[in-house]
Amino acid sequence: MELQISFGGLAVWVALAATLVLAWRILNWVWLKPKKLERCLRRQGFSGNPYRLLIGDLKEMSNVINQAKSKPINLTDDILPRVSPFFCDMMQKYGKNSFMWLGVVPRVNLTNPEHIKEVFTKINDFKKPGLNPLAKYLLTGLLFHEGEKWVTHRRIINQAFLLEKLKNMVPAFYKSCSDLISKWDGLVSVEGWCELDVWPYLTDLTRDVISRAAFGSSYQEGRRIFQLQDELAELTVQALLSFYIPGWRFVPTKLNKRLKQVDKEIQVSLRGIISKRESAMKAGEVAKNDLLGILLEANSKEIQEHGDKKNTGMSIDDVIKECKIFYFAGQETTSVLLVWTMVLLAQHTNWQSRAREEVLQVFGKNKPDFDGLNQLKVVTMILYEVLRFYPPVVGLARLVDKEIRLGDLVLPAGVEVAMPTIEIQRDPTFWGEDAGEFKPERFAEGVSKATKNQVAFSPFSLGPRICIGQNFALIEAKMALSMILQHFTFELSPSYTHAPYLVITMHPQHGAHLILRKI
Repeated sequence: MELQISFGGLAVWVALAATLVLAWRILNWVWLKPKKLERCLRRQGFSGNPYRLLIGDLKEMSNVINQAKSKPINLTDDILPRVSPFFCDMMQKYGKNSFMWLGVVPRVNLTNPEHIKEVFTKINDFKKPGLNPLAKYLLTGLLFHEGEKWVTHRRIINQAFLLEKLKNMVPAFYKSCSDLISKWDGLVSVEGWCELDVWPYLTDLTRDVISRAAFGSSYQEGRRIFQLQDELAELTVQALLSFYIPGWRFVPTKLNKRLKQVDKEIQVSLRGIISKRESAMKAGEVAKNDLLGILLEANSKEIQEHGDKKNTGMSIDDVIKECKIFYFAGQETTSVLLVWTMVLLAQHTNWQSRAREEVLQVFGKNKPDFDGLNQLKVVTMILYEVLRFYPPVVGLARLVDKEIRLGDLVLPAGVEVAMPTIEIQRDPTFWGEDAGEFKPERFAEGVSKATKNQVAFSPFSLGPRICIGQNFALIEAKMALSMILQHFTFELSPSYTHAPYLVITMHPQHGAHLILRKI
């Protein structure tokens, strides 16, 4: 009897101890650790809003973003207050050495080029931030791998983006662009002009390109995947602007259920495409010269050469995740680059004329080819300036998971650092007093001579984790812009409304209405 009582008492004490440990961990997570991090940052001269339990700045951030989206701006206005309004508020209130609260995590804004260079270079010390698990349905694959897995995937996927491989994809780029030109030709009136919103046409174009170049199919065959990816992007933004409680993804909320449904449908579609291709390869069919074919072939060789090592190659689930990134990032960044290029050239018609003269000089009215695209100096200058002015991704973030010294700063474990790309790429400190003006000539002698610090230009990131698809995007953009310039002049429509806003990347909220005139 006494033994039973003692065991019963022990169980109570164990349960009480476990409850106290859990309570301490929760208290530390929601209050003690954030306050400790806040004191550390303030001691080093950083300023920001006081920590608010659990939500931090998320509620205020959401309100400010919705308010900014509610009204358009003038073409001559600075886009930063509309695209990144909360960051602007923090800069005005606290200066460059500021931080903001993403729930319980403080994010420090870095604008010192030397600090930024170190962050981009030391990828083992500054890792991709832990995502809201609900955002991982969209933001996955190589973009967020770390350590040996990132090294392996990067080595395999890099085979698909070698210049010699990209050269073989140029015919696919041309076919998609030719289809676009035919559509626009058909819309031009007898008078030789038409007014249209080019944004949906450009998204269709880049989706068709990625479908052909990545999967050997046309956009029509992959239409459903792209529709689902669009919805996934919108749902992901909602998830990122809300505070995440551990385990919340298992609660059957409307958002959670829809995210899972969309992701499952995308996975089923991609699994079908991949399985068919793998079966064909096993049957002896030569691998197709598209991104998926190159990826599967490179993965097969990786497994054959390093099969005795741990974490060799990619599983079918890994391939599906990489294909999701192909589908999303492969078309998203290029469509954004093209739409803002057309808007800016419609506004700055002198540069449009200069680009057209160059294209006609190199190609005439003939089919653009790989070698000719690489000769386009003026077009390249324009695309770089558009990337500076309207970077598809307005900022990059990294996580500090152990105390680390960054220049004269000591960053404690648990903070995030942010590199506000769009702010740095418009900073007069690095670009001169004309930083707010569209001046492609600043890139006449390349990136190194365009700015006082090369780190100040990072539309595709920098360092070992620089965007693997940047050459793919630039070649595609050059092909599309060359063919548009060969066939049309364009200007802003009176109905054009200037309203850049973020949906992961920078979209035109109300489209891009232009007047096209056939040449």
